[in-house]
Amino acid sequence: MGTLKTSAEMLPLLPRLGFLLLVGWLAADTASAETSLCSSFPVNETAVCASVKSLPDRFVCYLSPSAVNNLSRDDALSLAHRITKNCQLKATHRGINRERAPSFLTTEELQVASSLVSKFEHFTPAILRELGQVAVGLSVSDIENKISDEDLEESLPALGEVRGWNADQSSAIINKLLRSGYQISDGQSLAKLGSLVAGLSSSTLRSLPPEVILEAIKLPEFVQQLVTLPPALKRTFVEMVSSSVSHPAELVKRIPDALASYIPKSLLVFEDEKPSIEDLNRKMWTREQAAMFFSDVIKREPDFNRLSQSVLQGYTCAVANEIGTERVQQLAKAMKKKNVQLGEDQLSCLVKMVTLHGIPKDLDSYPKDLLLFLSPSDYAGTGSCKQYFASVGKANLDLLQRESSERKQLLLEALACLKISGTQVNEENAEILGHLVCDLGEEYIRGSGGSLLEQLSQCESFLPDQEEAIKSVISSGNTTFGPPSVWSASTLNELGGLIPVFDHSILQKIPKNALTLWLKNFAHDSPLSREQLATIVEEILPSRHKRASGCPDDKKITEAVLNDDLMPIMYTPEELRACLKNVSLENHLSQILTYAFSKEQLAVLKENLDQTYPDGYPDSLLSKLGLFINSATVEEIKRWRITSPNTLAFLLERLSKEKQATALIERYVALGNPLDATALKAIDRKHLCLLNATLLNMIDSNSLKLVSLNLSSCSQLTKDILYAKAKRAFSDQHNLPSYYTHIEPYLGGAPGVDLRALSKDNVNMTVDTLAKLRRDSLMSLTPAEVKGLLGVNLRDLVKWQNEAPIQEWVRTRKQAELDKLGIGLTGGTQEGYMIVVTPQFQPPSSSALGTVAMAAHLLPALLLSFLMTMALS
Repeated sequence: MGTLKTSAEMLPLLPRLGFLLLVGWLAADTASAETSLCSSFPVNETAVCASVKSLPDRFVCYLSPSAVNNLSRDDALSLAHRITKNCQLKATHRGINRERAPSFLTTEELQVASSLVSKFEHFTPAILRELGQVAVGLSVSDIENKISDEDLEESLPALGEVRGWNADQSSAIINKLLRSGYQISDGQSLAKLGSLVAGLSSSTLRSLPPEVILEAIKLPEFVQQLVTLPPALKRTFVEMVSSSVSHPAELVKRIPDALASYIPKSLLVFEDEKPSIEDLNRKMWTREQAAMFFSDVIKREPDFNRLSQSVLQGYTCAVANEIGTERVQQLAKAMKKKNVQLGEDQLSCLVKMVTLHGIPKDLDSYPKDLLLFLSPSDYAGTGSCKQYFASVGKANLDLLQRESSERKQLLLEALACLKISGTQVNEENAEILGHLVCDLGEEYIRGSGGSLLEQLSQCESFLPDQEEAIKSVISSGNTTFGPPSVWSASTLNELGGLIPVFDHSILQKIPKNALTLWLKNFAHDSPLSREQLATIVEEILPSRHKRASGCPDDKKITEAVLNDDLMPIMYTPEELRACLKNVSLENHLSQILTYAFSKEQLAVLKENLDQTYPDGYPDSLLSKLGLFINSATVEEIKRWRITSPNTLAFLLERLSKEKQATALIERYVALGNPLDATALKAIDRKHLCLLNATLLNMIDSNSLKLVSLNLSSCSQLTKDILYAKAKRAFSDQHNLPSYYTHIEPYLGGAPGVDLRALSKDNVNMTVDTLAKLRRDSLMSLTPAEVKGLLGVNLRDLVKWQNEAPIQEWVRTRKQAELDKLGIGLTGGTQEGYMIVVTPQFQPPSSSALGTVAMAAHLLPALLLSFLMTMALS
């Protein structure tokens, strides 16, 4: 038996809750303390009192907010110094689906910092230096009113080292600095901003000489600050650097790692340059970026294992053709070792090359996702069907469309392999099925009782009948978790992925203290969205709201309340309305709009803003709106004073209604803002197809070099206009392999002559892209030209032969020409038959109807005359 560890050795092993209890025990044991701290802990509600001076340094990181309320100024400074010295800030976002995460700190850390800085009426450089990390508790009001301009600039080195500033704080400090005359004249003065650089606006950054940026990014301490910048600012940094660097290889070398994924892919075409593989390996690329230089890298690197995961994800069919089957197999095995995630088109191409000369006997050496495109019989040389489905269950099933025939067949084969003849799936088989459990029908969920709940909680979404079955199983109480009425916060944490399925009938049975404790201790790390968390808040709030005559004394909205993400459960809508009077929300919006407010509470918050800005919201406020955006009317949007493309991006990302989005884009352009690359990136995500011809023609062709648009759902007119612009934009790369990667998103507007030219360039077009071509362009292509376009994807044409418009193309080709493709394509016309292509006429105008009617009237007589002439001749 080993000896017990000392208390110091045990500290790293204790969870936060254990720390709290230990702090309480130590605090209670220090009766000789000079200053008493009172705090309560949610586990046992035991009040503890202790002295800051008597607590070990490691424990000051776990004090609760109420523990520091009664400190003197000197003790507050002393504690702040100890916190800065001993407490490591965890640089992780809280919850993956929050709209914004304005700070990296927990609620408790923010409240402790806020409480400590509240002890001071004025902040001198000496006080700010001593506060250290605790300065993150400064409110915007403190920054604007309690720090002089001179003191702020003198304190810049200390403030620049503070981590966790939210957007409002960093912007307030930067704006005050610039107003007071601070000059960013060189790289050193920019780097001096430290963590506050996130408070710079894109327009301010663009106003700086490029040399300032290039000098700053050479400084390691400044480069570290770039990691946590908002995306819009990262894009602006990349614009500034790329405008000063003429060669792609030099750009890759100079750009900081944290900014690499924001380089436009058109700037990663190396032509005759040889990029440094070491430089490429060191950075994180997107799949589209990596595809631009994948060919250059793969031909020069003999050992694929030396390539990074980020580079390997750029795999393209064109390269696969050039390097041969054996090398592709080596490449795929390297991808497995590096856990490379590929897209559906990439995997479909990869499996064709890997199996070109037969099915390998070591399929476990290849990426698991590849198995989705093979069958259990293909796997027989490697292992059993159980092993096959155990691997498939761990693969990315979403690569196959939900409800697709391929995905349904996989599930049927899995059930047969596991000999599941009824509707009951035990836990062992559920473990093997893995992600396939998410496709089980409602009869299996009901028939299996609670044995599937753990696996189902990992699923991202459910069909309506699945949701009903899950609710039925949960409500029955016949599971290992018991009925909802006995659940604890830990139970909710185990079932976290199923919470969105719970309706009022289930939520109302869960003890409110369990819901509250789960929100406090577990919701931070939950994947649930703010809206989903809001449904829990609605269950905790009283069902009947008493009209508030005024704000209760114990519910005054303080800085501590605004920093508490449990604020929604503290106020009914009526109380919130009463307590918001004379409270300015603008400086706290980016923080509180991440909280799980109910719809009624949000309406109250919006009322407050509308009263403050009766003539419309300014740009500075629009970028903080978040949850209010979808409730805005078209008339309100027409009054918004939107001036920044970054604000446009923020708003469009959250707007769900087309009328609102159209009004916003028109308002943006009407105010004189250009449709440049930044604006197009914002619009492309969901709203590109809303642009009319007038707006489309305002787009500068060169802007398309910096974006990659998705036109798949747009009108033919939109596709035609943007294809012409894209062709001009990339004309200088027409003879390079990268040209097809650039032009592919726009091919829906390409004329037949351009497609025939592409058919000679080994582009390996997917059949999905072929099916989205202009109808007249597709119908003009010969089987030989289609073969040239599809390359290794030619055999996929058979799967599409009964789908429009491929079916129509097949029917209008001669069968003899189709036979030459050698893929078994049928349905073409036989020799001796006439091929008729149905023209796509526009509806005739009213002026032409008379002529058409007269022609129809005379047709029988003309036909009869023709036949009689033939008979008499």
